[in-house]
Amino acid sequence: MEPLALYIHWPFCAAKCPYCDFNSHVRDRVDEARFRAALRRELAYEAALIGRRPLASIFFGGGTPSLMAPETVAVLIEDASAFFDPLPDIEITLEANPTSVEAAKLSAFRQAGVNRASLGVQSLNAEALGFLGRKHDVAQAIAALEAARGIFPRLSFDLIYARPGQQEASWRAELREALALAADHLSLYQLTIEPGTQFETLYRRGAFALPPEDDAARLYLATAEEAARFGLQAYEISNYAKPGAESRHNLAYWRYGDYLGIGAGSHQRVLRDGRIQASRRHRAPEEWLRLVEAQGHAAVECETLSPQEVGREAMLMGLRLTEGIDPSRIEARAALSFAEVIDPAMLTACLEENYLLWSENNRLCATDEGLLRLDSMLPLLLR
Repeated sequence: MEPLALYIHWPFCAAKCPYCDFNSHVRDRVDEARFRAALRRELAYEAALIGRRPLASIFFGGGTPSLMAPETVAVLIEDASAFFDPLPDIEITLEANPTSVEAAKLSAFRQAGVNRASLGVQSLNAEALGFLGRKHDVAQAIAALEAARGIFPRLSFDLIYARPGQQEASWRAELREALALAADHLSLYQLTIEPGTQFETLYRRGAFALPPEDDAARLYLATAEEAARFGLQAYEISNYAKPGAESRHNLAYWRYGDYLGIGAGSHQRVLRDGRIQASRRHRAPEEWLRLVEAQGHAAVECETLSPQEVGREAMLMGLRLTEGIDPSRIEARAALSFAEVIDPAMLTACLEENYLLWSENNRLCATDEGLLRLDSMLPLLLR
């Protein structure tokens, strides 16, 4: 069996960022003891269905999982280690914001078993942090990066680019400052306007404008150049890492491995009886809690994916990777021939336009130009 990746969702935040469309919620009070018990119960329920599996990674995401008590993190790691067989080099990641309150808990999270931190820095520009609605300032971000570097064996941080009025020179300077501080891993996100967010309302009112597409592309390409100065190479469309520091958990998604999701709104894909089983939990935290307490889980959508659906999903994820996709793996996971997944005529056209290429080890990869056009290219490429 393939190793399993486990995702645990903590849906609460201290405040809702104006750009965020994640399943995150602000509450005056959270009964952590009840939510901890429910997470443990849902994990036990799913583990009983899946059976013992090698466990390659655990990822605490959100929301803001660093708002959890370290004791909650510790007991969930203990449960997962009892239900599954952790690999000797298991990766255990926790997302944290660099506020002083959360940064003060980093050592306790390390003692709980976390060995990789992912900090939501988002920017090292004071004006940008205010615009993005972040609750930390530049000094707190720098302090958190320095502290985390001394606590965790592995460290990642997030940055948001293509902000209003952002210039290439200032972006390069910001990147250099951030990369010099800490990390062996960088996650980079282009600012986009997501439905239902505060930014959508403001954007429609004309309160701000985003950079033109060509300017955003230049910022993206500049990122790769600056990251390379510090030994980080792009291994996925939005992620850069030093060799060996790639996120093993996220690679499970992009390589279309088996992953289990616990907590409100989480998703999963697990191979059972030769077919990929997909499910999703209820998004609302209180309703998720009620369902888990009543029946042991809060899955509201469960289905067996068709071979065509598996092939499409595997392609959509795999072409984001610099390493590309192995057609034989797609065929094994989907139980389809590669020609049944991808349109041969469109494949030929994309190869001729230098948006795709075949590597020396017979993997299909997106070129730099192809990565910039991936979202528009994939619907035409896939059957």
